[in-house]
Amino acid sequence: MSTASTTPLAFLQSLKVTAAKKTVSNNPQVHRRMKLARKLWEQIQLAKSQADGTQFTMTRFRSVMDPDGSRRSVEVPRHVRAWWWTTETNKLALNIRYGARKLEISKGKSAVEIATAADLVPTLELIKQAVEAGELDLQIEAAAIKLREGFAK
Repeated sequence: MSTASTTPLAFLQSLKVTAAKKTVSNNPQVHRRMKLARKLWEQIQLAKSQADGTQFTMTRFRSVMDPDGSRRSVEVPRHVRAWWWTTETNKLALNIRYGARKLEISKGKSAVEIATAADLVPTLELIKQAVEAGELDLQIEAAAIKLREGFAK
């Protein structure tokens, strides 16, 4: 029995133990950046599924009341709307959205023009990389401020 009790200690001694602490709050800028990156991931998956001819839906949990009066969580599908559309010149245009707001990529311009549907997924992945690198932080901050102003009324 003494060999069984010393074996777990040998495993624990092989680990590198530190006094690291988990940060409680994230930087708000990083939080907004990751929120937009998650939404861009959804758009990438939607574009891939449309290219494959399949249906893409996200799911979310919803609380419902049973007939006996108890609450329970049910997983329900959530529709993901595409951020792109076909223009008059048969090219695709793509808006980057933060919440319900379109991000202005450059002064007075909020859409990205894409030549073909095959270029949609690489363009979305490029935008996602730019967001994760912090290249759109000023635009995200401006959209977040406008969003907060709507709640202040």
